[in-house]
Amino acid sequence: MSDPTTRKLAAQVAAHTSWAGTSDRAARTAAARDALAARFETEVDPHKVLDPEERARRAGHARSAYYARLALKRHQAVRDITRATEALNAADTEIQESI
Repeated sequence: MSDPTTRKLAAQVAAHTSWAGTSDRAARTAAARDALAARFETEVDPHKVLDPEERARRAGHARSAYYARLALKRHQAVRDITRATEALNAADTEIQESI
């Protein structure tokens, strides 16, 4: 089971089997959601010196910045792929016209 396709399919089977046996999805993912929230709180206030409201406000901004960075990276990747595809298509057209 060393090829990537086999591993991917086996992982999908395992994931779907696991979720099929899960009655409370929210409870199952609560620890992950809590850990993500704690990550942003620790990022903005590692020594826990801010009052909880201010920490939560700043953590919200840190979370928004994180997802905005992801969106920016995705946009840049899509833009680069689009440009590369356009260049490839132009090269193919040039080749076809020269034949």
